[in-house]
Amino acid sequence: MASNSRADFAHSISTQNSPGDTAISIRSRAIGPDVLRAVAILLVMLVHLPVEATPSFLLGVRTYGWLGVDVFFVLSGFLIGIQMFKELSRTGRLDIKSFYIRRAIRIFPAFFTVLGLYALFPVLRDAPTMQPFWSFATFTVNFNFDPRVGRAFSQVWSLCVEEHFYLILPLLVVLLHRRINTKQALVAGAAAIIAGMILRYTLWETQVAVLVETGNFRDAFSVYLRDVYYPTYTRLDGLLFGVTLAGLRHFYADAYRRYAPPKVALPLGITFVATSLVLFSLRGPLEGANLFLVFQAQLGAVVGFPLVSLGIALILGAMLDLDDVMARWPFPGTASIATLAYSLYLSHKSVYHIDRVLFGEENLQGNLGFLIYIATSFAVAATLWYCVERTFLLIRDRVMRPGSTDRSQLSKPQSS
Repeated sequence: MASNSRADFAHSISTQNSPGDTAISIRSRAIGPDVLRAVAILLVMLVHLPVEATPSFLLGVRTYGWLGVDVFFVLSGFLIGIQMFKELSRTGRLDIKSFYIRRAIRIFPAFFTVLGLYALFPVLRDAPTMQPFWSFATFTVNFNFDPRVGRAFSQVWSLCVEEHFYLILPLLVVLLHRRINTKQALVAGAAAIIAGMILRYTLWETQVAVLVETGNFRDAFSVYLRDVYYPTYTRLDGLLFGVTLAGLRHFYADAYRRYAPPKVALPLGITFVATSLVLFSLRGPLEGANLFLVFQAQLGAVVGFPLVSLGIALILGAMLDLDDVMARWPFPGTASIATLAYSLYLSHKSVYHIDRVLFGEENLQGNLGFLIYIATSFAVAATLWYCVERTFLLIRDRVMRPGSTDRSQLSKPQSS
């Protein structure tokens, strides 16, 4: 994509966090990221939707709803990365203080509002047990997160991963800027991906395999979630591929267009995602699995994450390059869903639970149950967005000095 084109992401969209950031204040909307964000949050909601209220045509999709989190990770890596690379190119420095303030104002108000409601009103909790509140407040709940001990508000494990990313990446950029070149940075990123694969293999062999060998498949799956799936140090693939995509498109724009045009990147990305889904097809409790299927699940845990992340990154790159084409297609409701993504992410599990309390689970089956779950989720999310998210974004845009990190037009509240 030419740097001065309509779809130039460096000019068209502000920095966003994966589940929650929205593309509200942009000069020229890039359609692709909104589409991916909307799809991602709908997948996350679908995977938590009771099976009884899931339309039959979505049952097969529901199995792979977890893919939404990986889409969010790649989006976050790309959007934060392109913001930082642009600022470095423009000013020669990175305003870390401004970055952290903007991130805090973007993420904390809605998060702590929902967390406070969970603390004050136990009836809102979507599960009987919950991890300690201090672990949520410090964004460390994804470490040693055993779903057998507490599951309420469990979806924020991925927000914790992103918070750690937001904390560390700017420091690394400042530390390594002018000390290593882009090629060396790419080598370091590849080394981190390989290290993650080795770590997940080791954790599987030492923590999960023992339970699988004794036939304790359900506990094996819980340990897999605790030690392999949730921790930040095992889930950096999507964020790293997102940052890599940002670096390639920013520093090697011509080479990227030459070697990864949409006609190459899009089918290749779809192939990688499809292959990873096959590997993850038995990522569940593994109950009754034979040795070959267990090996397939292990292979998914080791190589599936980088494979799916690479595929999503290629698809994102292709969608950015096809922005002029996509702008002519109708995507009704996409921008609104993307705008509400963070509020939906934080609140939908509690809303599902309250629906069951108010209406009775037996009355929330089939298409009617599906409509009630979705309608109430969007109503609550819209309220949270308008009362909390939008309010603090407006405040932030008024108090942040002109020219601060990733500042855009203020005609509407920003998303970053």
